[in-house]
Amino acid sequence: MSGANTFGKLLTITTFGESHGGGVGVVIDGCPPRLPITPAEVQIELERRRPGQSRLTTPRAEADHVEFLSGVFEGKTLGTPLAMLVRNKDARPSAYAHMANVYRPSHADYTYEAKFGIRAWHGGGRASARETIGRVASGAVARKLLAQLAGVEIVAWVESVQAVKANVDASTVVRAGVEATPTRCPDPEAAARMVEAIDAARRAQDSLGGVVRCVARGVPAGLGAPVFDKLEADLGRAMLSLPASKGFEIGSGFAGTLLRGSEHNDPFVPGPDGRPRTSSNHSGGVQGGISNGSDVDFRVAFKPTATISQPQQTVDQNNEAVTLEAQGRHDPCVLPRAVPIVEAMTCLVLADHWLRQHAVDVLPR
Repeated sequence: MSGANTFGKLLTITTFGESHGGGVGVVIDGCPPRLPITPAEVQIELERRRPGQSRLTTPRAEADHVEFLSGVFEGKTLGTPLAMLVRNKDARPSAYAHMANVYRPSHADYTYEAKFGIRAWHGGGRASARETIGRVASGAVARKLLAQLAGVEIVAWVESVQAVKANVDASTVVRAGVEATPTRCPDPEAAARMVEAIDAARRAQDSLGGVVRCVARGVPAGLGAPVFDKLEADLGRAMLSLPASKGFEIGSGFAGTLLRGSEHNDPFVPGPDGRPRTSSNHSGGVQGGISNGSDVDFRVAFKPTATISQPQQTVDQNNEAVTLEAQGRHDPCVLPRAVPIVEAMTCLVLADHWLRQHAVDVLPR
């Protein structure tokens, strides 16, 4: 199981902790020294992920206050492991006692027990989305690194909730527009209909899924590697490691299968900086597994939240059929809180690839 909780090659993160344990956190290794970073900068991103933001999210009352345990001195990274911790303050493991011996439909209860022979039944343990606190905290550091070294900007938003889809120009979306609505959808009209749909599902004790879209601007050409370490492969691995994620597509994605090559190819044109640029972006900013200087543009599909309060058929640990009426505090739709998590993992992938590129590309061209 070595490395199962670690992500990255040069910039690595290892997350730790369970949903209803003492706390959750992350250790970052490989972050360059002298990067200015403060707990307040990390807290900004954690505020976007934390529960209880609106009636559309779980009412669990967690401030998610981050503590720096190591790796930073006088406001700058030391180049040594940077450890961050968020303590659990509103854990209620007793709320899960009635499900201790029951396998919740579409949860990791059965699969974790099949693998380890034991599971943390209160809150799902490591399978809980609370694990993503470490990702968001480390993503804040990676975002700062990308901004300083490469001028990269990452913005994600809710593109759709069930059948309600936003109508926006991806090149114009900015964080202020995303954060202006509780759904994190920059299309106000679609955002209002998303709120209605999520509210209706919540009242029906049900849940909804949808799609998050993410764009990384200013990504320099040359990030990524041929064959197994392609940039889109690492992005796909990062996104599909997120709780409730079920699909990843970059650029034209599956829709590209409906086009001919003459329609899908991205023609090169002279760029304003003396480097080639493409006049379209069906490739999503990646060709041959390596960034081409265009916006890196992809989507992540998230399933409906697995925990719902409606009666559901399942089995217990004795393989006896039972009816489960789940309790606890859960999001009727994970999409609004998934946005900062998608951004965080994008930051981590791009920062890692930037460091890898500059570790090998040292000789004059």
